[in-house]
Amino acid sequence: MMREILGVAHLVEAHRRWFHDEYFDLFVWQTESGEITLLQLCYGIDTSERALVWDKDKGYFHDGQQSGGEIIGAKLTRGMKPEVDPVISRLDAAMGSLPEDIREAVYAHVLEYAEKQAAIPTRRKTFRRADWQKQAATSKPTKKK
Repeated sequence: MMREILGVAHLVEAHRRWFHDEYFDLFVWQTESGEITLLQLCYGIDTSERALVWDKDKGYFHDGQQSGGEIIGAKLTRGMKPEVDPVISRLDAAMGSLPEDIREAVYAHVLEYAEKQAAIPTRRKTFRRADWQKQAATSKPTKKK
């Protein structure tokens, strides 16, 4: 189950939230009214780490190798239920503790990406965290219980 990590620095235009478990890091940017404007779902382990990003203004993109390891939607074919995808299934189980609005938005965007992934660009072959995410990932953050 993902837990919220507290103490994430906020931006003037958005409230950043971080949810984490042993496989996923989910970063969510929300306006003061609660609208989600950016999602970054980091998944995988070590050198196979990948990130699916949805930006309200720019759409989707994916960072990380597109071959080898588990990739969101890679095993789905037309008409298949998303639950058969190992990453989506694992994500669904991990999101049970997230606030409902975030859980629903993330799941909807992951499913939309899985359906359209062939048309979505991969920006970089290696996933790179932003400076504030690197620092947060190496420190001992406080988990919300």
